[in-house]
Amino acid sequence: MVKFSKELEAQLIPEWKEVFVNYRQLKKQIKRVKLCRLSNNKCSDHDTPFSEFGFSIFDPVRSLLRRISPKCSGDCGGDNDNDSVQGKRKAAQGEEEESEEAHETELVQLFSEEDEVSKFFEMLDEELDKVNGFYTIKEREFIERGGALKKQLRMLLDLKQLLENRRGCTFSKRSNVTSPCLSNLSSTRNSDYSAGNTCDVGEAVETLQTDEVMAALEKHGLSFVGTAVTRSKSVKKGKLKPALRIDIPATAPVRTISAAMSGLWEDIINSPNKKDGAGDILVNRKKMQCAEKMIRGAFVEFHRGLGLLKTYRSLNMLAFTKILKKFDKVANRQSTEYLNRVKVTHFISSDMAVRLTDDVESLFTKHFTDNDKKKAMKFLRPNQQKDTHMTTFFVGLFTGCFISMFIVYAMLAHMSGMFSRGSPPTYMETVYPIFSMFALLSLHLFMYGCNLFMWKTTRVNYNFIFEFSTKTALKSRDAFLICTSLMTTVIGTMIIHLIFKASGVPPSQVDALPGLLLLIFIALLICPLNILYRPTRYFFLRVIRNIVFSPFYKVVMVDFFMADQLTSQIPLLRHMETTACFFIARNFETHHFDTCKSGKLYRQLAYVISFAPYYWRAMQCARRWFDESDPNHLANLGKYVSALVAAGARLTYAQQPSHLWMILVLVTSVVATIYQLYWDFVMDWGFLNPNSENLWLRDDLILKNKCIYYISIVVNVVLRVAWVETIMKFNVGMFESRLLDFSLASLEVIRRGHWNFYRLENEHLNNVGKFRAVNTVPLPFREIGLDDS
Repeated sequence: MVKFSKELEAQLIPEWKEVFVNYRQLKKQIKRVKLCRLSNNKCSDHDTPFSEFGFSIFDPVRSLLRRISPKCSGDCGGDNDNDSVQGKRKAAQGEEEESEEAHETELVQLFSEEDEVSKFFEMLDEELDKVNGFYTIKEREFIERGGALKKQLRMLLDLKQLLENRRGCTFSKRSNVTSPCLSNLSSTRNSDYSAGNTCDVGEAVETLQTDEVMAALEKHGLSFVGTAVTRSKSVKKGKLKPALRIDIPATAPVRTISAAMSGLWEDIINSPNKKDGAGDILVNRKKMQCAEKMIRGAFVEFHRGLGLLKTYRSLNMLAFTKILKKFDKVANRQSTEYLNRVKVTHFISSDMAVRLTDDVESLFTKHFTDNDKKKAMKFLRPNQQKDTHMTTFFVGLFTGCFISMFIVYAMLAHMSGMFSRGSPPTYMETVYPIFSMFALLSLHLFMYGCNLFMWKTTRVNYNFIFEFSTKTALKSRDAFLICTSLMTTVIGTMIIHLIFKASGVPPSQVDALPGLLLLIFIALLICPLNILYRPTRYFFLRVIRNIVFSPFYKVVMVDFFMADQLTSQIPLLRHMETTACFFIARNFETHHFDTCKSGKLYRQLAYVISFAPYYWRAMQCARRWFDESDPNHLANLGKYVSALVAAGARLTYAQQPSHLWMILVLVTSVVATIYQLYWDFVMDWGFLNPNSENLWLRDDLILKNKCIYYISIVVNVVLRVAWVETIMKFNVGMFESRLLDFSLASLEVIRRGHWNFYRLENEHLNNVGKFRAVNTVPLPFREIGLDDS
């Protein structure tokens, strides 16, 4: 049977851990009470006159007399089981006053037990106040958020009705049918560049149906922006009502470009040529669809937050019940009155969270799923992905297959002499770029699987940080399955390639085999069928798209986290360039391997590929600085610029070795390395705090053994200076050179996987410090003053 303390630790909300009942501390206090009671019982047994004569058959009778004796009861601090806790406190105080002539040791032990009991209830009061206060604050926040969401939903419904009236008007005009419709619909398109792409909605309504919609909106205290009629009416009445603006975040390139051009558009619409102050601008239907999607997402996140709040309440109530039950058993007292006091506190008696949940489900079902309750629950309560033993079985199967096949491949390669010094370079030029690319990718997947396992073990909420869907997010065993299956396929292809080569199959056909493997892999990556983790594959492609067009996409955590992974996979990108050139130039038929390496375009592309990850990451920092106005993002941009310069210097030195370039490599690489190490330890990991409770670390640590953090700092420093190998010209053969390059690339991938854990640990602790367990989805409709419009 699992202890409740471990069960509570497994089920509590990680970001709210500090405001849960400190069950372990209360349990320790109960143990102190238990020790005091045992000490008092032993003292009572040894200090009575009966103990001077040794053991006797009358000892049970004497023990019974001592139990029913009032004096002995006062000396021992015993209480009646049916009395309440508060009554026992008063009785104990009265007994202490009447037993002034008791032995001094017994009084000290009595005071010790009562002090521990009092301290327990003081701690219990503190925990109850903490839980009740936090719940009250969060409930108030959810009530305010719920009111804002309902208001946004009413605005959305009224504006959708407005668009339907306009479409009805357009249809009746085309069919030459006279009907009440919109005679003058106008709006000015404004934009707030810092907030995103915005669209101001304004209209002068003259028909009956639109008047009703306008009246419904004005009930919410809102008017429209962009018309002189609206402004003059508001001024005549002497009241300036807030105006309505639709804010759509610039999360895509089209919206970003639209936001950049909207300032010019606003000047054109509001130019002096418009004498009446009204234009002929249509309400953008796509932006209304975006607004509806934003409100739907806000409702889903709001419902999830309410679920967390209900979980918080139920777990804390269960913790209070368990700890009081344990106290009753140890102290031989009844704490029913205190439990009743807990039940009447606000966090237990309030049913606001339940009512808000019912309202959200009702509104969501009615307005977003056409009264389809089952469909609504798929959005609001997505099913968790179930673990299966088949995944574990296949991980073990593919791991065993990979190890055995790798041994077979090593034996075949050794017998055929493929890696000997005198062997022709054909095999290495053909096999190394493609298969090392798959090996590096598999190693990165393995490290990611280790990260997932460690994050889950240490209760780091990576799904919330990355905004992953719990229904489709990869788990550690899934990552291991992809890694082992990929490497088993690759090593199997290498064995087949080696056998065909030794069997006399034409080289043009044999060397096309690695390219066929690459095409199959690309086909599986973009396969539209719902097989082989399609949600994960498509999510990965979307993230890569966001990275490539990073200045135009809003940067979120998963985007720059993946971009950081790409900065550690530059050798893989270079192998992709070599492979592409190998097959495009048809080197697998001609075996003229110098065609690619000696070409000018190839050398230029090498610079582009080496610079691309750092450029993308720098552009992400620039976009984040633009959105958030945080100077730290500019400092982070400088780190990637320094790394870009160092990479360019090392690449030039590899092609044109000279003393000047070696000095430039040393200077730029040392500066970039110091910059990167400082950012790793201080900004990404939160270490090197001189005032920390943990020497040169940070105050909050997830891992209990602090030595692990110090070892990790040393390992990160050592692996960060692996670039020293680039300026040390080792006189080795082709096989040894390629093996050394692959080893250094693998070490960088391992360093990145090692870095990932501490980076997300620090992010998780930041969320814990701010009690941030729910994403705040921005709302589309915003109120602005008419003077600001």
